[in-house]
Order: sequence, then C-alpha cells, then structure tokens
Amino acid sequence: LQSLDVANNQLRELPAALADCPRLKEANFRGNQLKDRRLEKMVNSCQVKAILEYLRAGGRGRGKAESGREEARKKKREKQQQKGGGDGEQDELEEASKLLVKVLHVSENPAPLVVKASPGVKDVRAFIVCCVLRGVNLEPGNALKRFLSAQTKLHEDICEKRTAATIATHDLQLIKGPLLYDVQPPEELKVTPLGRKEMKAKDLLRQLQLEAEEQRKQKKRQNVSGLHKYLQLLDGKDCYPCLVDAEGAVISFPPITNSEKTKIRKETRDLLLEVTSDTSLQICKDVMDTLILKIAELNRMALEHQEGSGSDNESHALCGHLNPSQSARALVVEQVRVVDTDGNLKVLYPSKTDLTTVSSLLTVAR
Repeated sequence: LQSLDVANNQLRELPAALADCPRLKEANFRGNQLKDRRLEKMVNSCQVKAILEYLRAGGRGRGKAESGREEARKKKREKQQQKGGGDGEQDELEEASKLLVKVLHVSENPAPLVVKASPGVKDVRAFIVCCVLRGVNLEPGNALKRFLSAQTKLHEDICEKRTAATIATHDLQLIKGPLLYDVQPPEELKVTPLGRKEMKAKDLLRQLQLEAEEQRKQKKRQNVSGLHKYLQLLDGKDCYPCLVDAEGAVISFPPITNSEKTKIRKETRDLLLEVTSDTSLQICKDVMDTLILKIAELNRMALEHQEGSGSDNESHALCGHLNPSQSARALVVEQVRVVDTDGNLKVLYPSKTDLTTVSSLLTVAR
C-alpha cells in the first residue's frame, strides 16, 4: 500500500495497523471527525510518516486491548529485525529520533527575552505565547520556501483560517527586546507590512480592501486570497493589537501581517515565534507545539538535503563526515516570559506541561 485517500468520510479513528505499512507515503485523512483530537490536528498539519509514528506509539486514549496488540506488533518487528528480515521500519525510527529539541530555561539564560502585555489587549486580542528557537537551517535548496508554505498551511488548518490563532515568525537578530504587546488606534498604529512601505493601519486595511475588490472584479469570484481574506477579523475593533520592540517599531500586527523589518531570510538561524489568539491561551500553546514540530521536521529535511548535495563551504562540508545523530543537532527552544505591566508572570512557554501534544514525535530535553 503506497497511497490512501479516505478524506471526508465518517471515520472516528485510524487503525493502528496502518503503522505496519512501511511503503505508505501518501495519505489523506482530512475531513473525518476523529475521536483523538490530537490525531485530528496531526492529519491536518503533519507528514504521513509522523502520523504513522504516532499510531505506532499507540496514540492517546487507547484501551488495553489496543495496547496489547501494539505490544505484540512491536515484538514481531523486533523479531524480524533480529533475523535480518526488517522492512525498513528501523530506518524510519532512526529518522524520527532526529526530531530533537532542547529547552533552555529562563534561569539558565543570561539574557532571556521578555514580553510585557499591556492591560488594553484583554479586550482586543488577549492571548499571546512566544518562544525563541535557535539552530534553524533555511539555506539548502528551497528550505525557506517550504518554511513559509508550512506556516501558510498551519494558518489554514490548525489556526482555522486565523480565526482561532495567528502565527508570526521573526528573525531574532533583527529584534531588540524587551517587547511590548499592546493596542493602538488604527489611525495611530504604524507598521511596515511584508513587501510594503510603512503606513498607518487604517490606510493598510483600506488599501487591502480596494485590492480585494479589484481582485474580485478581475477574477469574477466571491472569494479573495492573501491578506484580504482576513480583514473581517478586525471588524468592530476600536484598537488593533501589535507587538512592539524596544526601538518602538511594530514587528507584528495580528492577525494581518508581520513587519518587513524582521522578515525571515535564508541566512536566518534564530527565530522568535509568536502565536496570538482572542479565543484561549491553550489554543496558542497547541499551535505553538505544532509549529515547533513542523520546523523540526523541515530542519531535518534541510540537513538531509545538505548532506546529500554537499557544500562548497568548509564548515558545511565537515558536517558530511558526522553520523546522522551528530549532524542533526538539536534545535534549542528558549523560554520566553509574558508579564503584565507590574512584572507579574502571565505565561511562560514552554513550561513543563507544554510540547506534550507532540511528545510521541518530538524528543524534548528539558
């Protein structure tokens, strides 16, 4: 079995036996109301290999009978491998073990980044979660394009077209902390949107609305694409949310756009990840968990591409002499605190209970 499409059916669960299909490379499980909510999120945002790995690990909330069957399958695989009759599953497990992140706690960080949240965000877009991710490799091949495409896909799927949450990713080297999560009136908020010149928020929205109308006329369609389809999310807001750096520059205007100032480039190695929501803090954390997992998967692909194609750069070429576990260095996730104006802690991410939704796919060294 190499491909499987069971999208938009009435499946409530996926059989664990799928994990015993090593040749399954393409699968579409979307549109099913799965009982396992974690698995339901995964089928919308993860690669097939990750989904199979989750099923192989037993999933979540499975009964004793299912656990017993999984244990029997595990013993069978081990027996086959001892006889030399493995079918490549061991290689898949080794690949999965490369997905490793190490958490750097605030207490261990000599210069931790802090986000201060103003009282005004409570009535506009109350929830924000941030962290720093170091060691990303976006140079090989089309790694940057895949990174940006993955973010767009997460916005469509787990973020529910940005209605549940919005993701922003920034080049950390272009940011000066501490940061302020604030609200400003549309006529006062100035932002330099991606690919555009600096303008006031009200002018940006007016320009996007005009573009949307023009796009509808040209394509003779009701739907629009790009930033235009998110404009209604700010309807009725007297103030707009924004993330401001220590130099007073607006680096994020959720749920609409990031700033050109902190735009991700191929050379970017360290990221500031930001997730905001007007729904709940837990949604922010779930989205952040999934985002880190996705970046870890993309980082592994970039390393494999680099090792396969080689590099003229001497430091990169040296990586080719390392074994897989050495070359796939762990990403480092630095904790970021969100505090109120008095310095009282509101959110710390990742805490001990975070990243558990992807624990079967990601090794977290705390």
